[in-house]
Amino acid sequence: MLVTNKAKDFTAAAVLADGQIVEDFNLYENIGEKGAVVFFYPLDFTFVCPSEIIAFSKRADEFRQRGVNVIGVSIDSQFSHFAWRETPVEKGGIGRVKFPLVADITKQIARDFDVLFDESVALRGSFLLDADGTIRHAVINDLPLGRNIDEMIRMVDTMLFTNEHGEVCPAGWNKGDEGMKADKEGVAEYLAKNEDNL
Repeated sequence: MLVTNKAKDFTAAAVLADGQIVEDFNLYENIGEKGAVVFFYPLDFTFVCPSEIIAFSKRADEFRQRGVNVIGVSIDSQFSHFAWRETPVEKGGIGRVKFPLVADITKQIARDFDVLFDESVALRGSFLLDADGTIRHAVINDLPLGRNIDEMIRMVDTMLFTNEHGEVCPAGWNKGDEGMKADKEGVAEYLAKNEDNL
């Protein structure tokens, strides 16, 4: 089980948001002030993946404003990542995305996050880490199923809310909504006011 446990640290080659290739990108050194989203995708130069990566990149500032860094990972090399970033979107590339892409050539990172499929590629795993590296949320999609990046932003908001207020977030909670006290009275009070909206 990964959720509630600390993510296993890793150091690997990566292409940074500024296009620089580094050999020693470290997970724990790159967690934002309030957390990180680590997401896996199968391969560079494929089909569903660019839509997800571009969607993450378009929302990178929204994550950053919340103190959360985004980190992408696949089994491709840092050189493949770099080439894909340098390929324009209209030619099947992803353009110069606003977060690092990690090279998991040995597939060990995918194994550690339990997303390695058939010893070949990573499934579409998305992991929300707290500031201390604790995995608070995880979702894993099969290869053909693209993920919803706005839902990950919502989950970031729920984590930040519960961290700050100590309350829990009921079904469908969005930033600005009322939380729920985690006791019998809190549940009754919340449901009395909000049951029709569930």
